Amino acid sequence: MVDLHKVRVYRSEENLPREGQLAHRIAKVAADPVEVAPEVTEMVINRIIDNASVAIASLNRAPIVSARAQALAHPASTGGRGALVYGIGDRVSPGWAAWANGVTVRELDYHDTFLAAEYSHPGDNIPPILAVGQHVGSSGRDLIRGIATGYEVQVDLAKAISLHRHKIDHVAHLGPSAAAGIGTLLGLDVETIFQAIGQALHTTTATRQSRKGEISTWKAHAPAFAGKMAVEAVDRAMRGQTSPVPIYEGEDGVIAWLLDGPDAAYEVPLPAPGEAKRAILDTYTKEHSAEYQAQAWIDLARKLHREHPDITDPENVQSILIRTSHHTHYVIGSGANDPQKYDPTASRETLDHSIPYIFAVALQDGAWHHVASYAPERASRPDTVALWHKITTEEDPEWTRRYHSLDINEKAFGGSVVITLTDGTVIEDSIAVADAHPLGARPFGREQYIAKFRTLAADAVAPEEIERFLETVQRLPELAPGELDQLNILAKDGVIDLAKGPKGLF
Repeated sequence: MVDLHKVRVYRSEENLPREGQLAHRIAKVAADPVEVAPEVTEMVINRIIDNASVAIASLNRAPIVSARAQALAHPASTGGRGALVYGIGDRVSPGWAAWANGVTVRELDYHDTFLAAEYSHPGDNIPPILAVGQHVGSSGRDLIRGIATGYEVQVDLAKAISLHRHKIDHVAHLGPSAAAGIGTLLGLDVETIFQAIGQALHTTTATRQSRKGEISTWKAHAPAFAGKMAVEAVDRAMRGQTSPVPIYEGEDGVIAWLLDGPDAAYEVPLPAPGEAKRAILDTYTKEHSAEYQAQAWIDLARKLHREHPDITDPENVQSILIRTSHHTHYVIGSGANDPQKYDPTASRETLDHSIPYIFAVALQDGAWHHVASYAPERASRPDTVALWHKITTEEDPEWTRRYHSLDINEKAFGGSVVITLTDGTVIEDSIAVADAHPLGARPFGREQYIAKFRTLAADAVAPEEIERFLETVQRLPELAPGELDQLNILAKDGVIDLAKGPKGLF
């Protein structure tokens, strides 16, 4: 049973009681002792494997090297044992572990996603919740409960409250969800979680410029910053410090001034008291290292590569028109009006958000690789540039409608393509969801998550360490207090050179 919590802006003199505030209602969800359903536990394990996969594949990328060096300058604090950083065995302060691991997980844009009124990568909840769990010696069951809450809160907020419409970055939903998840992990009371959620939201609202134009390395840091802020917000709340109230509904609050304004009204779907937290089951991961809206297009391009090999040559192609949803057109398509999306010298982060580039490369190669497909020499290949510049997008109202549909059976993230050849031939095809989506041609299950991990870890992790991690994570519910350290993964000797960490302030 879903409880639709109604949200609007209140004038100060209306004095909205705590119990009516969204942050308080979220805190009650976090504090609810309801058990986690077996299928949710299984998916939590899948997503820990998924996060570990993409983290290992990122260990020596520049943002990770920098974030790791920062974290290592902040050793374990006195309140616990500290938390571990992916790839190494060093203990650092939990907030800084959340920071380093959050950047590592997000860097390749290759983990899970949920798209509704707002966009999200709910797997971003795992690094801060796991870091706190390692620090205080939580059990596997505690971690499962905390992660289930983090996913539930972020997904429920994403279903109801659009941030991108007002150019606010989607991590504004992550700060509150991670704080709520940590609250569940620690078994905190409603009031403490309420104050932590308010602080986490207040400190994590930022603009979407980090995902516009020339996309910088901050794209990977933004969710890690939100996770770190959530850890710090919980720490302050546990020490009795309070947050702005009401943080969402106040006349000078987030909704009134950053979102839909003083006349705004939302209905946030949250579990009723005693109702299991199941939102993680509505989310989906990525088979390919690219923005989620690109997943289905890579799969369609691979199919077209097999069926029409002649279209890989730009000499044979007059134009390629992609008809898709509003979001895909305006965020990663030609509707963004970002010249960088057609620039062969653009950053990896920018190419990751260019559907014309991604479709061109996948069409020519019939495959997608998390490194090779973004290599400068691949992006600058003359025949690729020629084909790439013949690809445009446009919004199709029906695909936009399906994108926003609340019916999981018709919700879609693809579209249709019209390829006009120079000889006048027209090739048309369409795809609704990625092959790996739960309703796709090859839905991801435990086998696929493990295969993704083995593939991405093969060069960086010793075989015995791969097997140890996979054996441990799959018995997560049985891990005793203090055993969450076993979820860390050590890279092979020589893979990470800590001396190469850039110098900074710390």
